[in-house]
Amino acid sequence: MYTNDIISNAKKTLEIEISELEKLRDRIDEDFEKAVKVIHAATGKLIVVGIGKSAHVANKMVATLNSTGTPSQFLHASEAIHGDLGVIQKQDVVLCISNSGNSPEIVSLVPYLKDYSSSLIGMTGNKNSKLAEFSDLILDTHVDVEACPIKLAPTSSTTVQMALGDALAVSLMELNNFKANDFAKFHPGGSLGKNLISKVDDFVSSQKPQVSENDSLKDVIISISSSRHGITVVTDKENIIGVITDGDLRRMLMNEINISEVSAKDIMSLNPKKVERNSLAKDAMKILKDNNIGQLVVTENGKYFGIIDLHKLLDEGIN
Repeated sequence: MYTNDIISNAKKTLEIEISELEKLRDRIDEDFEKAVKVIHAATGKLIVVGIGKSAHVANKMVATLNSTGTPSQFLHASEAIHGDLGVIQKQDVVLCISNSGNSPEIVSLVPYLKDYSSSLIGMTGNKNSKLAEFSDLILDTHVDVEACPIKLAPTSSTTVQMALGDALAVSLMELNNFKANDFAKFHPGGSLGKNLISKVDDFVSSQKPQVSENDSLKDVIISISSSRHGITVVTDKENIIGVITDGDLRRMLMNEINISEVSAKDIMSLNPKKVERNSLAKDAMKILKDNNIGQLVVTENGKYFGIIDLHKLLDEGIN
């Protein structure tokens, strides 16, 4: 197969799936609205059922719903009829996904899904199926053509299912008034969560280099060398007067001066960039980037508290 054929096939696949998504968009109606309201009003959780490729879609849907404020659980159709039906409580809503709506496992299962839950929502491409017959509400995921060349492998159909699941999740987010900070609560370990909730205090170095303004050049060098940050803070009883970086030292040594007479106040930079320890870490990163510097002085109620380093934030996924 030539490169042009590969590219052409890829584009054709996407064109077919885009076409089916556009048809799905035009089918969004009152049934979708009712389904969202039923899920939102439920006092229990949402159970999402699937088998085969639809099971993979259901798992992804559950992951998205859980992370966006709608408690959900996946139930595999074949496991459900062998004991796992016990996970469903009467206050739960069940969303069952099946393209045909007539697979043997689904046909066997839907009467129980109906009886054991408060409401059964069917997501299917066949409105005349057994799943549709038992469902209180139907979400139509019919596709005219699969994108695969033999028109058999689930491609367009799973894309449509996935997209409709996202539409459900987003609509429920809006009803729940789900905000960025809520999202962060469920993502504390990833960079998304860290950027939304992590504070400067979480990344302040344990090293706190400092000198007084009358300290000698030797004292300054020792202080800078005592930490890995290449900086020391000039203070007066924890009040910040200035900072001295290793760059300041190099620039000073390029001048013809008597280094034995140099003190910290002669080489310090006044008005250093600062950030409060309870500020968001992403705000500290913005200050660092905007000013093209590697370290920030961290304060607590205006007093010197410590140092936060650009590379530490980068290593932790703060951007």
